[in-house]
Amino acid sequence: MKKVFTDGLLKNNPVLVQLLGMCSTMAITTTMFNGVGMGIGVLIILTCSNIAISLLRKVIPDKIRIAAFVVVIAGFVTIVDLLLKAYLPALSESLGVFIPLIVVNCIILGRAEAFSSKNSVARSAIDGIGQGIGYTAVLVVMSLIRELLGSGTFGGGLLNAGKGIRIIPEPFPALLIILPFGGFITLGCLIAFVQWRANK
Repeated sequence: MKKVFTDGLLKNNPVLVQLLGMCSTMAITTTMFNGVGMGIGVLIILTCSNIAISLLRKVIPDKIRIAAFVVVIAGFVTIVDLLLKAYLPALSESLGVFIPLIVVNCIILGRAEAFSSKNSVARSAIDGIGQGIGYTAVLVVMSLIRELLGSGTFGGGLLNAGKGIRIIPEPFPALLIILPFGGFITLGCLIAFVQWRANK
């Protein structure tokens, strides 16, 4: 169980090692608010869908398993999407289309196919939590770097009436970091650092 949990954190991290979920990772990590919100959403959906698929794995026919997985995941995505719209409308609006797109997120479909459809409920739940925390950690680190260097603020969307707390004076932030190019560079540096540590 410990190995299943820790694999998702670093050794088999969904973003830094498996290179899954890149689109949402680079698109929404411009502020800490977005990164934390998306990470927790994926964590909840991944854990719940892993448990449900593990419970149903013996009754889902093999020929329609992918379609069944998508239906299960879509149910949990709809629940999370509606809860965000009801209780955190600012986050829901900020994340936009990326919440519904979790239905076809490679991380969640990949874990359903590779792990929860072949393992017990307890192992699947631990795997979902480990992979979800690993994904969330990467989003938080990327959001912190990109918001600080690109906007010069911390806590944008959450603190100081949504403007965040200014750390770097107005003229100095490198706006390129919050653009798509900055997402690629930040993610590339994180992947390089993790691979360097792993090889060392």
